[in-house]
Amino acid sequence: MLTLYGLTKCTTCQKAVSDLRDMGHEVAFHDVRDDGISDATLTEALRQIGARKLLNRASYTWRGLTEAEQQGDPLTTLKAHPSLMKRPLIVDGAVIHAGWTKAVKAALAGQGQA
Repeated sequence: MLTLYGLTKCTTCQKAVSDLRDMGHEVAFHDVRDDGISDATLTEALRQIGARKLLNRASYTWRGLTEAEQQGDPLTTLKAHPSLMKRPLIVDGAVIHAGWTKAVKAALAGQGQA
């Protein structure tokens, strides 16, 4: 079972869920705005991926933050603004992937349970 964190209306997240199910994966989807995301998951994502890749600095939300917020603690920033997270965030056991890139698709291809 994969856990995918994203936004319900995010087309990339929708595509990732569809593709993962087509690969044979069971996917539990969590909307980060409605369902939230645990501090433990965010902390581990920051450890594995790093703030530089996990924070979406191209978003309107990021541009609306103050300089102090942008330079502050990434965990605090992500908790306050979950839509800043690179989407989707996919938890595959102990491994966390960010985004729906060719590399992420390749890493998850062939692992489905179909």
